[in-house]
Amino acid sequence: MSTPTRPASPSQLIDSGVVPILRSARAECIPPVAETLVQAGMTCLEVTLTVPGALRLLPALKVALPEHVALGVGTVTTVAEAAASAAAGAAFLVCPTVCPDVIAFATTHGLPCYPGAWTPTEVLSAWQAGATAVKLFPAATGGPGHMRRIRDPLPQIPLLPSGGVAIDQVSDYLAAGALAVGMGSALLGDALEGGSLSALADRSRRVLDEVARGRDGR
Repeated sequence: MSTPTRPASPSQLIDSGVVPILRSARAECIPPVAETLVQAGMTCLEVTLTVPGALRLLPALKVALPEHVALGVGTVTTVAEAAASAAAGAAFLVCPTVCPDVIAFATTHGLPCYPGAWTPTEVLSAWQAGATAVKLFPAATGGPGHMRRIRDPLPQIPLLPSGGVAIDQVSDYLAAGALAVGMGSALLGDALEGGSLSALADRSRRVLDEVARGRDGR
């Protein structure tokens, strides 16, 4: 029996270099925040399963946002959640840990999957299981230096640092070879609690500038 081909990352993730992570107890705040992010130039968004009614929200977001936007589902830990996310139209799946069953489901169904890992052993295990790239999580614990040290012996594995990435670290991660960065509170601020959307747009443009600066420094 042949091994399924490892799914490629969405072009939107590669091109933008940043994945805003939409996690909120207030589902009604997700659509205006998503629209603001897209208007500011973001093209790849993650909605976590911790959002109330996340999988009911996803199809509505897909209709409301431009067709070129890739919407993924995060905090996926079981095959049942992966299957439900796929049925709701997820363009990719993100896991907080190495979840071999979820990775296998995603690979079999042609869905990019980004499992979370921290140590070299976990990173390699996720990659060997079929991950599209590995989410280095939580990134803030070790910063860009930790990512560089992981990449030294494992340069073939694309890494996506996430979890506490600060805006002024984005260029450092990209310069160090990150495929992209996942960003939560540093980018979103209080927007998911009803805060300023204009301030969110300003932060979004700053982050995209940092991505470009980091890639120029490679």
